[in-house]
Amino acid sequence: MLKTNNWILGVTGGIGAGKTAITAHLQQKGVVVVDADVVAREVVAIGSSGLQAIVDEFGSDILLADGNLDRAKLRTIIFADEQKKQWLNALLHPLIRNALLAQLSAAQSDYVILSAPLLFENGLERYCDATLLIDVAVETQITRTTSRDEVDTEQVERIIAAQMPRAEKQEKADYILDNDRPLAQSLLAADKLHDEFLNLAKEKLIINN
Repeated sequence: MLKTNNWILGVTGGIGAGKTAITAHLQQKGVVVVDADVVAREVVAIGSSGLQAIVDEFGSDILLADGNLDRAKLRTIIFADEQKKQWLNALLHPLIRNALLAQLSAAQSDYVILSAPLLFENGLERYCDATLLIDVAVETQITRTTSRDEVDTEQVERIIAAQMPRAEKQEKADYILDNDRPLAQSLLAADKLHDEFLNLAKEKLIINN
């Protein structure tokens, strides 16, 4: 567990589950959201040590014309070469983890959300007081993602297959929010959970003080 007075809620969900919509709703209530995807981009931003290490390993061809990382090219390389994938993970995982922990510790709100699509896969739940799974059927994931992104069904199925199975995430999560329904209903359910999380955060604060 991360040593902080902040009560931390880990929020996760597979691709197309609607995790962002739920966390954005809670953010509007004043809850700080630390997003693992955002942090993953920050640690390889222009001028970062992470980006320089990648350039040293893969060459300057891995950069776009504006100096940013060419993520599509890097993704193609590491999917084709397991050793390069392991090298990249060994570089990025500690950078991302350290940045996440720093932001979680510094956050100032009644409780803090750690939003991560691979929360359980990367063992990030150990830094959380509780976890919430935004849950939908696999068919819904495919439908939403193919209509939102420029990807076909086969690509989405591969992404889903690479993530932890839905049933396993359901077993691991402390709370599950069914998002396989109209968004307005899901947001009402999120509001009820929010009230519960506020109470749990207050309890932790009292105990620690």
